[in-house]
Order: sequence, then C-alpha cells, then structure tokens
Amino acid sequence: MKNPITGLNKVFDNRIRLGVMSILLVNEEVNFNDLKQMLEVTDGNLATHLVNLEENGYIKVHKGFIGKKTNTTYAVTKSGEKAFTDHITALENMIKGIK
Repeated sequence: MKNPITGLNKVFDNRIRLGVMSILLVNEEVNFNDLKQMLEVTDGNLATHLVNLEENGYIKVHKGFIGKKTNTTYAVTKSGEKAFTDHITALENMIKGIK
C-alpha cells in the first residue's frame, strides 16, 4: 500500500500558510492588511508565516507607497503555484485513497 502522505508539502501543514496560499492563488496580489483581516491573525503571526513562504520561494513581496503610506503586497510565484497545486493534488489523492 502506498504511503497516503507522500507528496504533501510540510510548508503547507500550517493553517495560516495554507490560507495565505489559497488567497494568493486566486488573487493577483493582496496587501498585508487585507491578508491579516481575511485570516483573522495578528501582525506578528502573519509576518512570520509570510517570511517562511518567501524564504521557500513560494511568494514574492513588493514594498511600495500609496501617497506617503507604506503598502506591502504579496503574490504567488510560479514555483509557489506549482508547489501548492501539487500539495492540493496530494491531499485529494489521499482523501480518495482512504476508504
């Protein structure tokens, strides 16, 4: 019997990183405050998970300004999109395979 967790990506084990990737996959880019509000997490908690995703090359960060106010936006990278869709496929296969 094949190991049911083969193909799962450890980076996406956390619900916040899973949420970030789910949001970014269906949006071109999302700013920090919108992510924080959608996921209902603190600044520090979100920032920690965003750094993890960025260090793994799954998201890209763009820092800019709107007027004089800073605005940080996030978008999924091509490798992030592939890694996340592979993870979702592995989850689906695991669910289908367990009866």
